[in-house]
Amino acid sequence: MGRRKYEMAQRLKAEKKSRVIAKLKNHRISARKTRLVADLIRGKEVNKALAILRFTRKASAPYIEKLLVSAINNWEQKNPDRSLDDVELFVKEIKVDEAGMLKRIQPAPQGRAHRIRKRMSHITIELGEKELESENN
Repeated sequence: MGRRKYEMAQRLKAEKKSRVIAKLKNHRISARKTRLVADLIRGKEVNKALAILRFTRKASAPYIEKLLVSAINNWEQKNPDRSLDDVELFVKEIKVDEAGMLKRIQPAPQGRAHRIRKRMSHITIELGEKELESENN
């Protein structure tokens, strides 16, 4: 492997270690409905996002809340020497993509059949951090 390629691989590996991601795959609610909840917390600070999700009455809210808690725990695992009080974690990116779908048949009049598509989604949350400025000034 060439030197340039090796250095690029090392840089990508270091970037991957610093990213904090949590994924939920094959969530049994459609992406369109789940995006409504995801839009509520995009860019918000994690404590504020958890509060929003706790009081949102959409079906996807508990699942996204659990995923956000998982992402926070992932951050704690990657940063054992740092405290959550020293940094301000926020939802840097949240993506809701379409997954596969279950196809079912619904009987229709005159011997026909209509197809029912039960849609699923993949949810990905990435957290970012802002350093809190110390109050020494």
